[in-house]
Amino acid sequence: MEVETPERTAAPATTRLRRYDELPGPRPYPVVGNALQLDSRTSHLQMQRWCDEYGPIYRLRVGPRRVMVIGDHALVARVLRDRPEGFRRTSALETVWTEMGMQPGLFAVNGEVWKRQRRMVMAGFDPAHVKRYFPALQQVAAALARRWQKAAREGRAIDLQADLMRYTVDTIAGLAFGAEVNTLETEGNVLQHHLDKIFPALGRRLLSPLPIWRWWRSAADRELERGVAEVNKAVDGFIAQARARLAADPGRREHPENLLEAMLAAADEPGSGIDDAQVSGNVLTLLLAGEDTTANTIAWMIHLLWRHPAALQRAQAEVRAVVGDPARPTWDEIAQLDFIEACAHETMRLKPVAPLLVVQALADTTLADVQVPKGMVVTTVMRRDSVSDAHVPRAAAFEPERWLAAGVGGAAALAGSARRISMPFGAGPRICPGRYLALLEMKMAMATLLGRFELDSVDTPDGQIAQEKLAFAMAPVGLTMRLRAQQR
Repeated sequence: MEVETPERTAAPATTRLRRYDELPGPRPYPVVGNALQLDSRTSHLQMQRWCDEYGPIYRLRVGPRRVMVIGDHALVARVLRDRPEGFRRTSALETVWTEMGMQPGLFAVNGEVWKRQRRMVMAGFDPAHVKRYFPALQQVAAALARRWQKAAREGRAIDLQADLMRYTVDTIAGLAFGAEVNTLETEGNVLQHHLDKIFPALGRRLLSPLPIWRWWRSAADRELERGVAEVNKAVDGFIAQARARLAADPGRREHPENLLEAMLAAADEPGSGIDDAQVSGNVLTLLLAGEDTTANTIAWMIHLLWRHPAALQRAQAEVRAVVGDPARPTWDEIAQLDFIEACAHETMRLKPVAPLLVVQALADTTLADVQVPKGMVVTTVMRRDSVSDAHVPRAAAFEPERWLAAGVGGAAALAGSARRISMPFGAGPRICPGRYLALLEMKMAMATLLGRFELDSVDTPDGQIAQEKLAFAMAPVGLTMRLRAQQR
């Protein structure tokens, strides 16, 4: 059976296709294009505003690079699902990633390399493997509780994002690598200090109109290089420790106790095409992607629940009804936290931590009535339609109930529309492989918070909804939290 190509299906034959130069868009400046109009910290907001002004498909220039921006959810879904054959991660991402001294992992590679690495990573990300790692998550959650109990006793405000970053780093290190870095109970952890600098630098360089760092390195560039070297050293240590465990106990190859062991076992299979350098790239990718994205989503969720007392009360009631011992929630108990999971999905709809995804066309194609030439950079605006009343009922409201489709009629319809339009983990073959683990981390953190503490306040610097800051992942600015230990 013949498979129709995107060129044949994207637009009727009678439709005159528009070219890039015919698209509307903000007027570019000479040499730099629209780069001066894009602050790396708020570029997602500006691109979303331009969608409102110029429509769901418009053009930009960032230095010499021509960029097509799309905000229509159906077109976004089509682009994301047309990977890896039709679109790929931009060549700029892999270039900048390697220039920073990092091995490219699943996030940055393409083609056959991506297919081989994905098979390796997915070997350790299925639910059965994640369940096997669950005791390590329990230990990290207990350390988070101890940190927050100390803050509660001292009447001290908690830097919410910083603490959650520690939680996710410790979780990834424990579950994924079998390493105990314990940033929650030690101050000044070197690994986390350096990790926190890499993603923001990556985002700034990708949006820079000129690669100034190639010709002149600032003090910040030199510090970044030292940080990347330290992180690479730590990653090599994780791999060496995992290989030593596999050598000492060959049975772990069949029953790995963490993700890294599963990845190494898969890499060592004949014909895998995977070496330790590629394993290293994926260890680093998991550390970076697993730290920022999950921590920021949990922070946003706590903030939104605090601003919606009825939802907070329902979430708290669910945790206290389901979790028998809040000091050690079980796998089965976490699985029953349906409203908490609905809160996570609603948070990701309103506050997606990856509000922009950037790809590159591998061949001439079309999107709606627009020609997309081979090599064209396409930026997808992920949130435009998911917060539009035209697509999601009461789109601006925080209503976790819309994700609970147990009922019929209205409830099911709400869930269907939200699920169709909101794509926080991406879509298609390159959908985030760690999404199952990320949801588990979110639910465990919320079980720890709501099962063991009372929220006294969740504050922002100005008392309003938290401002958004994009540092590759989108984070809330300046969130602090005050807690009281629950009296049981």
